[in-house]
Order: sequence, then structure tokens, then C-alpha cells
Amino acid sequence: MTMRALFLALLFATPVHAQSDPATAALNAAQMLEDASVALTEADSARDRVRALTETIQAYEAGLAAMRDGLRRAATREAQLTAELHSREEEIAQLLGVLQTIETTAPPVLMLHPSGPLGSARAGMMLSEVTPGLNARAQGLAYDLQEVRTLQQLQQSASETLTEGLSGVQTARTQLSTAIADRTDLPSRFVEDPVRTAILISSTETLEGFASGLSEIAEGEITETNADISDHKGEIELPVQGVLLHGAGETDAAGVKRPGVVLATRPRAIVTSPTAATIRYRGPLLDLGNLVILEPQPGLLFVFSGLQEVYGNTGQVISKGTPVGLMPGETPGIGAILSTSGDGTGTDRSETLYIEVRQDNSPVDPESWFRTSKDG
Repeated sequence: MTMRALFLALLFATPVHAQSDPATAALNAAQMLEDASVALTEADSARDRVRALTETIQAYEAGLAAMRDGLRRAATREAQLTAELHSREEEIAQLLGVLQTIETTAPPVLMLHPSGPLGSARAGMMLSEVTPGLNARAQGLAYDLQEVRTLQQLQQSASETLTEGLSGVQTARTQLSTAIADRTDLPSRFVEDPVRTAILISSTETLEGFASGLSEIAEGEITETNADISDHKGEIELPVQGVLLHGAGETDAAGVKRPGVVLATRPRAIVTSPTAATIRYRGPLLDLGNLVILEPQPGLLFVFSGLQEVYGNTGQVISKGTPVGLMPGETPGIGAILSTSGDGTGTDRSETLYIEVRQDNSPVDPESWFRTSKDG
């Protein structure tokens, strides 16, 4: 095979080496979304439909997040390679010229030299030394060009994948709300008295005051429990895919200091119970918006506020991973996702979840219970 033929073959082939990390990441994300779609079709027949749909939504969220990141990295890499190739246009033209000259020069001419056989031998040795270098440069150029082409095709085909993923996760959320409403098999430690709850809400001005009166909202006695999660202290997963925005005691965007932490999440992200727990309250409260108060063990409360939808009933005992709500906001459309795929600044995490932990009705740093270092 001639040098030029080798160059052209490499140029139009699809070598494994051309599959860059950004492209691989996006392709893996597409597979994640495909797997989530399969899981959605199987959720109807699942024994625990709520759990199956919750896991499906989380799979969609992970896949969509990975797709956003893959497209961002692909766009960045494609721009970088394109700029490099433009800057090497003269070098590329010279390389093609040399390859064409080598290919079109007749073999007998290559073997003739004015200095006779010795000169011809030396010229042949020089050519044999130069050819591998030209070959390597041709291969490197072919891989770069193929990588640009692969990344461009990937970004062009991403729209359909994203459309299906966004539609799938919305369908799963709708089905989850229905499945939760139909659920009747959860144990309950007490039944809420709505009148007592309303009185408590109207008579308290702080979360501390409300938390101290939670026992008053029960209709009758609250069943005792010996639940204990102390062994998991500091290692409990966050209830939502998100990143830490403000630590305990730090000033937030409104200039307010709170004893809890603030997580930045994507719109409509699902929030789940990080441990088995009792729902002590769910609904609107003070200036905290919609919130859920969970009791994983006696004297310990997890407060999650900033939700748009809340799931479950006060008094119910739920298992780890049970959905307790959805974040507010609107899921961005295809155009918005594709147009910001090269951003990477985290601006797509536009919603915030406030987490407060109260032990014996005193606030403690949530990071002493939750592992917050993970980027969701």
C-alpha cells in the first residue's frame, strides 16, 4: 500500500483510537438513557412499583447529567481540534504534497543518483528513515480528523437521544406520583390530626418551635421505635443528586445564615429518604416552602425544604430510598441543553435544597451525618 493510499484509508476509517474520552462518555451516557428506557417499560410489572420507578428516575437523571457532561466535553474537544487543524493548514498541505510526490515518482527514478550506486544507496536509506516519520504524521492527522468527524456526528445525533430521555423521565415522574397515591402497604407509627397540625403551624414562628411540638400533631399515641443509624454517621448519602453550595452557618444568596446546608440541584430532581425513617411532617411551613421532616431514630430529625411536590403521609414509616418529593423548576428543553453543552459551569443546577439536622431539638452540622463531598 502506498503512503497516500495508507493516508486516505486512515482518514476514512473509524479506528478505535479515534474514540476520544468525550465521545466515549457521551456514548456511554446514551446507553444509560437506553437502559433507563428499558427499566421504565419493566416498572409496570415490578412487585414494588414505587421503588422501580424511583430507580428509573434516578437512572434517567444520571444518564441526562452524563449526556450533558459528555456533550460539553465533546464540544470543547471538537473546538480544540478544529483550532489546531486550522493552525496546521500549511503543514498539512506540505505533508500531502510530499506524500503525493512519493507516490507519483517512478521507482526507477528513485533508485538513480548522480553519484552512482553509493549515492542511490544513501538516498534509499534517507528515504527509509523519512518515510516512517511521514507515516506517523499522516496517521496522527487522520486520527485527529476522524475524531472531529466523530464528535460532530455525535453532537448532531444527541438531539434525538435527549428528547427520548427527557420524555422518559417525565413519564416516570408522572407514573411515580400515581403509584405513590395508590400505595397502601406502608406501616404507620401514628395518624396525623390535621386540626392539631394547623394549630401548631399557626402558633409557631420558627422551625425549632414547630419541631418541639411535633408530638402534638398525632391523633393518639405515637408508637415507640428503637431505630438507630448511629453506625452510619458521616457516611449517609445525600437525598438528591446535587453539589454543596453553602455549608452550615454560611451566608446564602439572600444574606441569611442558617444552621443547615444548601445543595444545588437540577430542576425536577427526585429527593429520596437517605435512611429508613418516619415521616413526622410534610407540607408548607413558615418561609421554608414545602418541606419534609424525617425521623430516622428517636430524637434525630432530618429536614429537607425547598420542594415543589412532597410524597407520603405524616406518620408513615418509609424505607431507605423511598421518594419524598421533587424539586421545583422546569426541565430545560433540547435547545437549551445543546446550546449550553460547552458551558460546564454548573448553571444547570438552578434549584436549591436546604438540609437541616436537629438532634434533641438543637441544630447540628449536617455534614457530621451526611457525606457531602460527592459531586452529583
